[in-house]
Amino acid sequence: MSDSEFMSLALSLARRRKGLTHPNPTVGCVVVKGGEIVGLGYHEGAGYPHAEVVALEQAGEKAKGSTLYVTLEPCTHFGRTPPCTDALIRAGVRRVVVAVLDQNPLVGGKGVAKLRESGIEVDVGVLEDEAKLINEDFFTYISQGRPFVTLKLAQTLDGKIATLSGESKWITSLQSRKFAHRLRTEATAVLVGVNTVLRDNPSLTVRHIPFQRQPLRVVIDPELETPPDANLVTDGEAQTLIVFSQRDPAKENELLERGVQLLYMERIELREFLKELAKREVVHLLVEGGAYTVSQFLREGLWDRLILFQAPKLFGEGKGIEDIGVKGVEDALRLNIRREWRIGEDRVSEYVPVMESSGLRW
Repeated sequence: MSDSEFMSLALSLARRRKGLTHPNPTVGCVVVKGGEIVGLGYHEGAGYPHAEVVALEQAGEKAKGSTLYVTLEPCTHFGRTPPCTDALIRAGVRRVVVAVLDQNPLVGGKGVAKLRESGIEVDVGVLEDEAKLINEDFFTYISQGRPFVTLKLAQTLDGKIATLSGESKWITSLQSRKFAHRLRTEATAVLVGVNTVLRDNPSLTVRHIPFQRQPLRVVIDPELETPPDANLVTDGEAQTLIVFSQRDPAKENELLERGVQLLYMERIELREFLKELAKREVVHLLVEGGAYTVSQFLREGLWDRLILFQAPKLFGEGKGIEDIGVKGVEDALRLNIRREWRIGEDRVSEYVPVMESSGLRW
């Protein structure tokens, strides 16, 4: 097997934990000795051993003189766990193949430098683009100090996301909705505006598919209108955070008593709000609606990926994306399509901002 084939296996290991390692990156590792795979590992999550340590432990004595393939540069600093570079050096690894350098300033090339200084041969850049995609949310979180933002929209062929009365259940098929729940498993938090809560009383939990944890539920609710008996307040299925700007001590106390987290901001500005989420270790934010909320993220350019579900239906009159600051054709928000596929009768497209066609920001 080639370097690319071994790295491809390491990437497949990393994908098993995509979205489950936050606030840490997603990492996979393969240890090879004499052409034989002697160790496999992936990072379970914050506080657990890193992928390299897991793979080295499985390899045991066979790690000496081996080649180690890892999807992200090994760390050199003490965090929740000791530095991985020290473990590689102690194990006597002969060569390390790294897919992509870590954008964390605590690492940022230092891991590779330390390994080389110790006499270990290091190669960087094998399947780099694939490795960047797996951790694009983590890299945005680290480099910009805010969560990676995915916008999710379901619409008809004529671009409507709801009828004139606001009804939107269900535009797309059950198969598409199951896939949308998979998107929730990859996110640290799921966000809606208060109008969605008042209209649909959503749970915003992962259902229909196997899952290992529920994302944080976030509601932008300036006037603190979320009912104390709303599903995302009372169901106990996941934690809920409400951001608001109008004080109501009695309502605040009632929500706090029900276990809701509250974030008061005198003025809710999305950029500052995202920084607050980053402080709470929200790495990846999935914005599910409604129309006004999604439009605000588009208008302010605070998004990294758009997942568009399109059903073969027509509403004619109805509600679509709202004002995003476009006054003329030349002002249109331009997107690059990254991939497209079908789920039953629905078409699903993934877009990124045209200025960052890779979906990464560095």
